Order: sequence, then C-alpha cells, then structure tokens
Amino acid sequence: MSSETFGPQRAALADVVAIPVTPFAEDGTVDQDAHRALLCRLLDGGITTLTPNGNTGEFYALAPEERRLVTESTLDEAGDRADVLVGVGHDVPTAVASARHARELGAGMVMVHQPVHPYVSQSGWVDYHRAVAEAVPELGVVPYIRNARLRGERLAELADACPNVIGVKYAVPDAARFAAFARDAGLERFVWVAGLAEPYAPSYFSAGATGFTSGLVNVAPAVSLNMIEALRSGDFPAAMKVWEQIRRFEELRAANGSADNVTVVKEALASLGLCRRQVRPPSRELPEPERAEVAAIAAGWAI
Repeated sequence: MSSETFGPQRAALADVVAIPVTPFAEDGTVDQDAHRALLCRLLDGGITTLTPNGNTGEFYALAPEERRLVTESTLDEAGDRADVLVGVGHDVPTAVASARHARELGAGMVMVHQPVHPYVSQSGWVDYHRAVAEAVPELGVVPYIRNARLRGERLAELADACPNVIGVKYAVPDAARFAAFARDAGLERFVWVAGLAEPYAPSYFSAGATGFTSGLVNVAPAVSLNMIEALRSGDFPAAMKVWEQIRRFEELRAANGSADNVTVVKEALASLGLCRRQVRPPSRELPEPERAEVAAIAAGWAI
C-alpha cells in the first residue's frame, strides 16, 4: 500500500488540526451535551480536522470508557463535515484496541501519543508504533513526537515497514531540530504538523510544516484559520500579526512547564459561557487573578 493511497488524510493534516477540550459536568463526568456543542461550534467555524483524545482533551485523565465515548461523539458530530484523527496510546494492547475501535467507527486516522515510559529506546519507539500501525493498515497513522533524541532515520525505518505512517505531529520546541529531523526522515514523504500550535507554526512552516495543531481554536476558530491562510500564502508578516494577537494567551498556557495548558483554554470557554472551567488532576483550575486576564483576551477576539 502506497502513502499516496491516503491522499484525503494527508490533505486533512495539512490544515488547522483542532484538539477539542473534553468538558466536565458538575458531577465530574464528561458533559456530553457541552462536548457536542463545542464540536458543532468548531465545525460551524470552518474547522475540518478534529483530534479527539488529544492532550488538550485531557487524554491522560480520561478513563478508557470516557476515551471511547469522546471518540464516538466526535465521529458522530463530524459526519462528513470533518476528518477525525483519534488519539491513542498507553500500553500497546490498549493503543491497538483504541485504534481498532476508531476504525470500527469510521475514523480515517489515529495519532499515537508519545510512549509514556521512563526507558524509551529508539528501536523500541519503532516497535511500539509498528505494533499500532500494523493493527490498522487501513488507517493513516500519525506519531506524536516529543522526544528530542529521536532520529529522523527511525521514522523512515517505521514508514518503510508501515506505509500507512503518513504524517508526524512534531512537538519538540526547536525549529532547527525539526528542520533537520524532517529532512533526515524524508521531507516530502510525510505531512509535517507543527505540534506546538500557533506559537511555533510560523517557524515550523518555514522549515517544511504544512499544518499545525491548536487548542486555542476551541475559543476562536477564526483566529487559527487566519494564521493558516497567511502561512499557506507565504505571508509571514501577516502570520506574525496573528502571532502577536495570541501571544499572551499562549504564554499563559506555556508557563511553568505548560501547567495550565488546558486550564487556560477552558477558562476562556467558561468566560464565554460555553463550558465549565473544571479540569482534572494533575491539572488545576486557574487562580482568580488570572481569570480576568483570560476572559479579557477571549472577549477581545472577533468570535
């Protein structure tokens, strides 16, 4: 099977890849009505690629049945309006089962979260992803790379064995390392998604990325779409105007090792009356002094 077989999936990755939040009800369970409403808001806002069970969706804080529920709701709401890239991970059997579940529901792609393990070897990284990719050869597979030590040649090795590995969510905060990794792996062979969202999108696009992930898109879809349109046209000054517009919001998310990454997004949504601010440990709700700043930023965007 050639990577060209996955043309629609490759096109979907070269876009704003939205990472929806998972809203919680007052009793702490997944708020299914709010979740569907937020998905509809993204779709109505022009977003056409959704990633249920991403980090902004609090993947690691969800129970297995909740991850399945989020996948099912997302695919149901997306219908034929959006491509769905389902986040999978944890141990190999769990990741494989989640990928097969996504396939059964009609998803076209899975994103494989960075293996969470204190001892990750480069060959073991290949083996982990190969186990998932070989279990769902009909699906496009997108490794989520946060490991700065991983070599591009290892990704090429994985794709040699599994041609359904079609794209990469690259989330190492180093544009020079990204440029080298992409060229060592094969710049044209994969769709490169800037996995650190809008703040890194301009520098990563200059090095070969054609899509970027976004949590901010939950709050202001038009802002994210403005950035990708500027980047697609090669208008980096226009892209940097958007960068300036979202800078403080993203600085709040990135502070203290991204401790409030999801919290800030949910706080903005709460200020707009779209979902509750509740997050699960080890995240925390935003302290009171910062809530007003987030609300002011959200109110200032044309949404």
